[in-house]
Amino acid sequence: MNFFWPWLLLFLLIIPLSIAAYLWMLRRRRKFAVRFSSLSLIREALPKSARWRQHLPFALFLLGLTGLIGAFARPMALVEIPLSRTTIILALDVSRSMCATDVAPNRLAVAQDAARAFVEEQADGTQIGLVAFAGFAELVVPPTNDKDVLRDAIANLTTSLGTAIGSATLKSIDAISEVNTAVPPSGLNLQSDDTVTELAEVYQPDIIVLLTDGANSQGPRPEDAAQQAADRGVRVYTIGFGTDEIPEMVCTQAQLGGDAFGGGFGGGFGGGFGGGGGGNFRRFLVIDEETLQGVADLTGGEYYRAESADQLLEVFQELPTQIILQKEAIEISVFFVLAAVVLLGTAVFLSLKWRRYP
Repeated sequence: MNFFWPWLLLFLLIIPLSIAAYLWMLRRRRKFAVRFSSLSLIREALPKSARWRQHLPFALFLLGLTGLIGAFARPMALVEIPLSRTTIILALDVSRSMCATDVAPNRLAVAQDAARAFVEEQADGTQIGLVAFAGFAELVVPPTNDKDVLRDAIANLTTSLGTAIGSATLKSIDAISEVNTAVPPSGLNLQSDDTVTELAEVYQPDIIVLLTDGANSQGPRPEDAAQQAADRGVRVYTIGFGTDEIPEMVCTQAQLGGDAFGGGFGGGFGGGFGGGGGGNFRRFLVIDEETLQGVADLTGGEYYRAESADQLLEVFQELPTQIILQKEAIEISVFFVLAAVVLLGTAVFLSLKWRRYP
């Protein structure tokens, strides 16, 4: 336990001085007492409890005074508490392959349901942000604890071409840096930039949950983006969703929308897969488990595989919702004051009740 104003503890010197004064007064009182021929007669006349009753109120008074002095020094206790400022970024793949029907009704609908359930289960103080990515990544909802906003955003996701896993990771880092000053934005070289003095030595409480059903097709390499997350102490939990089959793609009109991110998606991707042919197209539809596992390992997160709606719900339930229990200094002066009031009140009460005893 520490004290915010430890110098006030010097007033504890009042305690031994009070004891010395009390003993002096007792001796002075005896000095002026009437002398009896036999002290044994006095002892026999007094109740056995009279002696400790005589001193107990004073002892309680000293304990109460000690509590008050401790309260004035503002005691701080280090306690482990779940971080209410934890930020979780959900990075959801909205590439056109999420229209695959191997998971009924399609992958995107199931992912939306699981994401909404995850949001509902979080503590009220947890901030959640939403990043959607196809050929590029966009922050749809900055970190917030407004679950209604998150639910609406998840429900209105639409698909487009491409899969930019690396871009999604960098965009998520930037979203976290907006609410956690200990996390520098992406793009800074932490080993040489003068604005950053040292690499992250411990994991940040904030995490990225990245769900995809394919492989990176454009943008930065996922491994390079993961290194930036690792340098900042941000863990990335990756989820590979879907089966290894290439089933029929069926999206609803709302999921095909073309107006996601305020018009950013839909028609703005050109070839979407870097101009590759049919063989390359199929390659990007298969989950790149090796890369997702590597991203998780590099950042200290975990990789999960889900091939059905039930499995995906289980994965979201297993995700850590309180990553770090951090020790925070909590002022506990009020407890010292309450204890002091009780002790002082008891001392006064007993003193008045037992005042007939010497």
